[in-house]
Amino acid sequence: MSPGSTSELPEHRNDDLAARLARLDTCAVSDALDRLGLAGAVAGLRPMWPCSRIAGRVVTVKLKLAERERPARHLGTAAVEAAAPGDIIVIDHAARTEAAGWGGILSLAAKVKGVSGVIVDGACRDVDESRDVGLPVYARSATPVTARGRIVEESFNEPIQIAGIAVRPGDLVIADWTGVVFVASDQAAEIVQVAEEIAAREAQMAEAVRGGRSVVEVMGASYESMLGRH
Repeated sequence: MSPGSTSELPEHRNDDLAARLARLDTCAVSDALDRLGLAGAVAGLRPMWPCSRIAGRVVTVKLKLAERERPARHLGTAAVEAAAPGDIIVIDHAARTEAAGWGGILSLAAKVKGVSGVIVDGACRDVDESRDVGLPVYARSATPVTARGRIVEESFNEPIQIAGIAVRPGDLVIADWTGVVFVASDQAAEIVQVAEEIAAREAQMAEAVRGGRSVVEVMGASYESMLGRH
């Protein structure tokens, strides 16, 4: 939607799929995507401080170069106001690192609103402040350079692209120290189920190794077949 739009986000309260996704990790979800022949894994986005894994529904923001435009509002503020507790704000900053696409006051506001975390495809700033308020922020880098006069919000709650992956409002995302994986909402039930099956199988394998079985045997042909497509 345009910066002036007031449309609401898709309804997703009491979201069982988001809760199930939060019990997984990015590797299991990426493996599920591989099995199903789908894309969604993104490399290069990392936690900006030693924060926890995050998972939830997506609220999108798209940024652009300011040029001579004078924005009606600060970037990211509409997304914070629209977000529900547990949501994750995902910002299409086009991998820019010359100026920040997220900052400290926004982190505080998001934390107060109950947002689970923020993912910026580009640079953020005020990492210390995000850490101090306990808001997980994943980004490509950090910079002290402000967005003011350089970057403005083009839209929020509209489809975006993150490293070539199409992301829509209401999609699911999981992020941890390994990477970030997006899950399309219309395929989420199948993807999460397959990821749970893979995670359960790997837990059995880990238990076998702890029990003294040879890792050569445990990670043999059966491991390679785990990712066989249906």
